[in-house]
Amino acid sequence: MPILKGKDILHGNQFTKKDVETILKVASEFEKELKKKDSLSLLKGKILATLFFEPSTRTRLSFEAAMQRLGGGVISMGSVESSSVAKGETLADTARTVAQYADVIVLRHPRLGSAKEAADAVPIPVINAGDGAGQHPTQALLDVYTILKEVGSLKDLTISLVGDLKYGRTVHALVELLSLFNARIYLVSPNLLRMPEEIVSGLKGKGIEVIETEDMAEAVKASSVLYMTRIQKERFTDLSEYERVKGSFILNEAFLNNLKKKIIILHPLPRVDEIHTDVDAYPGAAYFRQMRNGVFVRMALLAMVFGKR
Repeated sequence: MPILKGKDILHGNQFTKKDVETILKVASEFEKELKKKDSLSLLKGKILATLFFEPSTRTRLSFEAAMQRLGGGVISMGSVESSSVAKGETLADTARTVAQYADVIVLRHPRLGSAKEAADAVPIPVINAGDGAGQHPTQALLDVYTILKEVGSLKDLTISLVGDLKYGRTVHALVELLSLFNARIYLVSPNLLRMPEEIVSGLKGKGIEVIETEDMAEAVKASSVLYMTRIQKERFTDLSEYERVKGSFILNEAFLNNLKKKIIILHPLPRVDEIHTDVDAYPGAAYFRQMRNGVFVRMALLAMVFGKR
């Protein structure tokens, strides 16, 4: 049976190394196929429902584009205010409703554990597009795909993850995948935004070398990939704490000139002030290429969930 057929995609730790390698291989195949023709008919007749209770540009549009490139259709709940959620409907009941009209659900929600709650309520696959400060597994997969394309290998990788590591669901999922390839990981953040201890101890328990620091320059000098993240104002209940840490790490042309080495730069986006626009022309600035890779990876996931690859 295909490895993802009929399965939910909820957490970075659900994948084996072989799973990840297979997903990346299928994504690469779709990337090549789209160079020959604009769309395929692999999922003709299938419907994807996007349920986004938080803002999204890249994740939502890339999932919708991926489904349409595969020949399927897309329906959307629209805004929360225009749905029955505004009347007090539970997430589980909303998911049960949508499952009557669609074959797969892509869900983003501000509450940790929401994706599993929806998945437990319905018989169709649910894909987690971000559950609060929890996980964002499809972003992690496209990040790894981008690293593979940009660096050429996932073997012996040293990477610096910089910024909001406490609330950053993208990095929470990414380190799970990086651990499968024995990466050496620098965690660079203000003390207030350190990676949750349970994640750090989990990595170390797998034998992964993890270095926690507030010195971005030293970490990046030892790394081949720099993964910047935004300090997420919306995750703070105390805005005075946000004011204390915003702008903690800034990447600009001057920093790269002082580095005196080439590095690959990733960012899940959107950015605020942590990457200056003067970095955009730097050859290693891969965040816009990273964004496009989301379509290929999400095509792979959708095709595999339906057992078509």
